[in-house]
Order: sequence, then structure tokens, then C-alpha cells
Amino acid sequence: MESGKFIPEQLSGRNRRLLNEWRRLEERFSGRRDISVSVEERNAAGLPVRYRVDYRIHSICGVGQPERLGEKGVANPPLFADEFKMDITLPAAYPCVDGAPVFRFLTSGEDGTPIPHPWHPNIRYFGEMAGRVCLNQDDTYTELAWGVDRVAQYLRYDVYHAVCEPPYPEDMQVAAWVIRQGEPNEWIYFDQD
Repeated sequence: MESGKFIPEQLSGRNRRLLNEWRRLEERFSGRRDISVSVEERNAAGLPVRYRVDYRIHSICGVGQPERLGEKGVANPPLFADEFKMDITLPAAYPCVDGAPVFRFLTSGEDGTPIPHPWHPNIRYFGEMAGRVCLNQDDTYTELAWGVDRVAQYLRYDVYHAVCEPPYPEDMQVAAWVIRQGEPNEWIYFDQD
């Protein structure tokens, strides 16, 4: 990344915010083995408006029989993957309240081939919105680096919300699996080495 070539005082408010977020991401994730962040798209001023985050974290990417979720007596042990890819898109209204950043895991490659995406109650697994991340944040202002770290906590199952009450899970089917099978069988307490 090359955020150092920009002078904040010469930028508009939005572009200054984009630069500050970029610099925080560089500081936090430069040289990390488990998380890397790259710029995927820039605005006319050359500042990032879309990032790719590569997570190299061992995590659940599905279950053995997703079509049998909820059936009594059917054990559905987790499947695992070690790499996940997520995009962060900053809409034109960012950083306004109605322009929140969009965190979304890739569910298919450029050629349409399915790729593993996380199985977590706060990440949509099924349907048209598959891959969408709900950060359950209390504040309207949260820096992007916090969100990237929060998603890493999701992947490690250090943080999750599976109970059907506010702030509500993003994927109710995955949440039900966590409560009925993941927790009782201790499948969500996997080793992170």
C-alpha cells in the first residue's frame, strides 16, 4: 500500500476519512500471517473504496448435511476450511450513517465456482445475501480495522450471537445449529493452532 503519498490537509472530509481508515488498516495488518488486506478499487482521488481481506484462520465453513438442518436425531458435524476471502465496500455516502461499510464474504470465485465461506450465526450462509456480515456494533462510528478484527473473532468463534433476541443473528438456521448441536457437542470450541 502507499497511503504515505497523500497529505491529509489537502483532502476533502470524506477523502481524509478514507485515507485515515487506509492508514489504520496498514498499521494494524501489515506483516500479519493470519490476516492481510489489499486495495481492490479506488475513487477518482486514488483512495480506497473497496478492500479484499484474506483470512488464514481455521474455521467452520459448513456442516455435513445442510439440507437436513433441524431434523431430529440427525448429527450434523462441522466442516472446516483454512482460508476465507471477504470484501469491504465503502458506498458513496460513507462515512454517513446511511453509508455504512458493507462487509461480505466471497461465496464464489470469478468463474462462479463455489468457495468456502464461514458458517457463523452472524454471517449469512444461505440465500441471496450469502456472505453478508452483521457486526452487531453499538456505535455508528467504528473504524474498518475494528471490523476486520471483529470478523477474525467470529471465525475463531470467540464472539457470536446465536440467541433469537436483539441484536439477532444474521442467519437463523446457523444460529439454531449452534444452539442445538454446536454448543452441546462442543464443535464450536475447536483448536486454533
